[in-house]
Amino acid sequence: MSHITLVRHGQANTAARDEKNYDKLSELGHQQARWLGTHLRDTRAHHPRVYCGTLVRHIETAASMGLSDPIQDPRLNEIEYFNIAKLFEEQHGEVVPTDREGFVEHLPKTFAAWASGKISGTPETFAEFEARVSGALHDIGTEGGPAIVVTSGGLISMVVRQVMGLDVPSMARVALAIMNTSMHRLHPIGPQLSPVLFNAVPHLEAPDRQFAQTHL
Repeated sequence: MSHITLVRHGQANTAARDEKNYDKLSELGHQQARWLGTHLRDTRAHHPRVYCGTLVRHIETAASMGLSDPIQDPRLNEIEYFNIAKLFEEQHGEVVPTDREGFVEHLPKTFAAWASGKISGTPETFAEFEARVSGALHDIGTEGGPAIVVTSGGLISMVVRQVMGLDVPSMARVALAIMNTSMHRLHPIGPQLSPVLFNAVPHLEAPDRQFAQTHL
């Protein structure tokens, strides 16, 4: 039985206001990923199984980390937050924020409304998101050696919700905390996967790299 390490992608295009334009790494995002890849090689981390979502930012992060031939699985993709937020604004008047402070207030409201079915016409329901994440994690499993999975913050927060039994407000707080290229590790303890590492960025802890500890 082996562990699963989830990695959030590097910093994306923070100036974007839609899904398509957000989905590419910034130069800092590439650098964060290169530093993480170097850290994993220097510490002789062994990951015979490599996965990522099909989004550009996932594939670019894996490439800059030096991960070879990841299995691409769309179930590992992020929620379409921009599209859900746009529907939330149209239906309930919750204006999409343009700064981090506004986003910190907006995300929990959006998650709560989405989970309770108060936003209609979303690309997927909260229950569908929950099911695909559960299915992907189950299929990756813990056989065949340690696995590394490049994905997104919202998906990682859903994984933490599932393994810890969190409510939606707690899941939203987890999502807000997750840094770019942070690592989150699950170990099989008994019949359950349990978190043993959360939001770790050892590759960004040196004083001259702390500026790269980004959330957005």
